[in-house]
Amino acid sequence: MYDFDKVTDRRNTGSVKWDVKEGELPMWVADMDFCCSPEIVKAVSDRTSHGIYGYTDINDDWRNAYVNWWKRRHSFIMEKERLLFCSGIVPAVASAIRALTEQGDGVLLMTPVYNIFFNLIRQNSRTVVENRLKYDAFSNSFSVDFEDLENKLSQFSTRLMILCNPQNPVSRIWQREELVRIGELAFKYGVPVISDEIHCDITAPGRLYVPFASLNETNLDNSVICISPTKAFNIAGIQSSCVYSHNKRLYELIGNSLNVDNINEPNVFAVPAAVAAFDRSETWLDEMREYVFENRNIAFKYMKDNIPLLKPVEGDATYLMWVNIEAYKIGSKRFTAFLREITGLFITAGEIYGEGCGNFVRINLACPVTLLLDGLNRLKRGCDRIAADYC
Repeated sequence: MYDFDKVTDRRNTGSVKWDVKEGELPMWVADMDFCCSPEIVKAVSDRTSHGIYGYTDINDDWRNAYVNWWKRRHSFIMEKERLLFCSGIVPAVASAIRALTEQGDGVLLMTPVYNIFFNLIRQNSRTVVENRLKYDAFSNSFSVDFEDLENKLSQFSTRLMILCNPQNPVSRIWQREELVRIGELAFKYGVPVISDEIHCDITAPGRLYVPFASLNETNLDNSVICISPTKAFNIAGIQSSCVYSHNKRLYELIGNSLNVDNINEPNVFAVPAAVAAFDRSETWLDEMREYVFENRNIAFKYMKDNIPLLKPVEGDATYLMWVNIEAYKIGSKRFTAFLREITGLFITAGEIYGEGCGNFVRINLACPVTLLLDGLNRLKRGCDRIAADYC
C-alpha cells in the first residue's frame, strides 16, 4: 500500500543525516529515509494551512492517543493524568538526571548503549557507571550480566539507572524475565529506572516489546518511561515526546524539572503529528516494519555471502545493525574512517557506545532497498581494501 522503495532527495534540506559531501552515502544517525505516513503529512499540512501558529497546548486528543496506543498495542494501561509532554526524549532524560540525582552521583548504563546518554550524564557533572552486557563470541549475541548489574546497583554512589528498551545499538528486545529481574534489583537498592522506549514500535513482524513499567507493581512504581512516535513514524524533527510515571513523587519531580528546563511546551505541529501517528498510521507502521526487517535479511545474507569476515548481530528490534568487525584488526574508528574515505559510506564507529565496543560498527538499514544495496556494495569494496592492506 505504501511506497517504501521511493528514493527522496534529502540533500540541502537541513538534514543532519544528509549533510555530507556529494557522492557520500550516510547510513549512520537513526532516522529513516522514508516519507512518513500520508496521514501525518495531511495532519501537518492541515495545521499549516490554518495560517496562525501561536502558542500551543496539550489536549485530550494527545493524551488519549498515547493511552489508547499503549493499551491496544502493548497491553499497558496508563493514567492520562500522569502523561507529561516533552520536546524530546534526550532533553527529558537530561532533565530527569538533574531531578533525581546530585552532582557526582553515579548513573548506571547497560552498555553498548545510545551514545548521547554518556554525554547527558557527564555534562550534568554525574558519573557514568557501566554495566557491560556479556558478549558471547560463539553465538555473536549479548545478554545481561546480572552479577555485575547487582554489584553496580548496590554501590552507594549509584542513584539512577537508564534502561534502553529495546536496546540500541544491539537491537535486543528484553524478555519479560530479564526486565522483572532488572526491576527487582533496582528496587532492592533504591535506584529508580528511567526506561527509554523510543524504539519500542520498531520490532520484527509478529514481535512486540514489553513496557518496563507494565510487568508488576515494583517496576511500575520505581520507573519513569520515555515514549514517543518520533522514531517509529520518522518525525524526529517535529519534537514530540512523552514522559510517564505512575509514582506520584517521581511524576512531580520530573514534571517540575521539565517545567524549569522549559521543555514541556509543544510546538504547533507536535500534537497533531503525534495524534495522526498513533490514531491513523498503524498500517503504515506495520508495512514499514516488514520492509525494514526484509532489509535486515538482505544485509545478513549479503554479508554472509560476500563479506564473511563481518559478523552481524541478529536483532529483533530497531532498524540498526550492530556488526562485529574484529577480523579486520584495525578497530572501528579506523575502519569507519577508511570506509568513508575510499567508498563514501558513512557508518558509526562502535567506541562511542561504551567500553569494549571498539570492534563493532552500527549501520542504519531504514532506507529504500536501492540505497541499501548501494551501501552494501560500498561496504564490500571497503572491506576488500582493508583486508588487502591490513589482514
